[in-house]
Amino acid sequence: MPTRPLSPHLSVYKFKYTMVTSILNRFAGAALSAGLLLLVYWLSAVAGGERSQVRAGRILSLPVVKLIYLGLIIAFSYHLIAGVRHLIWDTGRGLERNQARRSAWVVAAASLALALVIVYCAWFGAAHPR
Repeated sequence: MPTRPLSPHLSVYKFKYTMVTSILNRFAGAALSAGLLLLVYWLSAVAGGERSQVRAGRILSLPVVKLIYLGLIIAFSYHLIAGVRHLIWDTGRGLERNQARRSAWVVAAASLALALVIVYCAWFGAAHPR
């Protein structure tokens, strides 16, 4: 029986910006899916009455949970901006090597800027009474 060619292993691939941005987009989506557990907990506490809502408020305002919120905000921002990039790619634009490299940097910068705006509005903005 003749031997069939094997599929190339990951070691043949070089470090590529498109590969990294794609993997980060998948990780961000997975983080957002895991973050839905916090939303479900909060919604069930709200539906559970005043006592469970107060308990959930104490738990969800812990500093460690605020760090989780920060991670979720970063993941949301990156996933949103990278998704817009993919939508643009679906139109056939931005697929050239230089354009893809430039858009990878734009995704990183825009998602960081969006995350900073969201964090500012959430922690320091008009959401808190003075």
